[in-house]
Amino acid sequence: MKNKALWVLFAVLCLGVGLYPSIYLFTDPNSGFRARKGLELLTSPVWNAAFYTHLALGGLALFVGWTQFIARLRLKVPGVHRFLGKVYVGAVLVSGLTGLYVGFFATGGFVAAAGFISLALVWLSTTASAWWHIKNRRIEEHRRMMVYSYAACFAAVTLRLWLPFLVRGTGDFISAYRIVAWLCWVPNLGVAYLLTRGQRPARVLASS
Repeated sequence: MKNKALWVLFAVLCLGVGLYPSIYLFTDPNSGFRARKGLELLTSPVWNAAFYTHLALGGLALFVGWTQFIARLRLKVPGVHRFLGKVYVGAVLVSGLTGLYVGFFATGGFVAAAGFISLALVWLSTTASAWWHIKNRRIEEHRRMMVYSYAACFAAVTLRLWLPFLVRGTGDFISAYRIVAWLCWVPNLGVAYLLTRGQRPARVLASS
């Protein structure tokens, strides 16, 4: 029962934050994280295109990615599993690259920028690795790297969970943002390691 409750909470957080980008359709476009950006960025077509693309496709990746861990889906409707996997990988590729660009302009200067750029690189590399492994029929390694990939993706959730407490604790948004740029994803990778360390060695599927 406890595990089921945790799974439901996990799914709700993924779906809820996955829909977060839609708030910009109904609120002031310069609210939220954009409120602390300078006029030069807010009026830059390149930065705006990257920002909204990163947000929208990152939300899509978060929204569909959690389904990849549902064993019943993988076993009973593998076609749906593969389709959603392709959607996830495509969304990560574009969102990760645009996030890499946006990271250079992160609020909080070098420390925050380094954190978000590192996150984008980890997200892209683990997802690319997962994709390569499944193309080469290395199922166990694919699953392991997908856990790491989604741990990086889940940073969108943990950032929003940590940030209010950090702002209250530090009394300063900029200080809190510099911390959360790392805290939102590094512990996630630690959890991913704990979840995957007991997995069997990788095996190659026999061609059929």
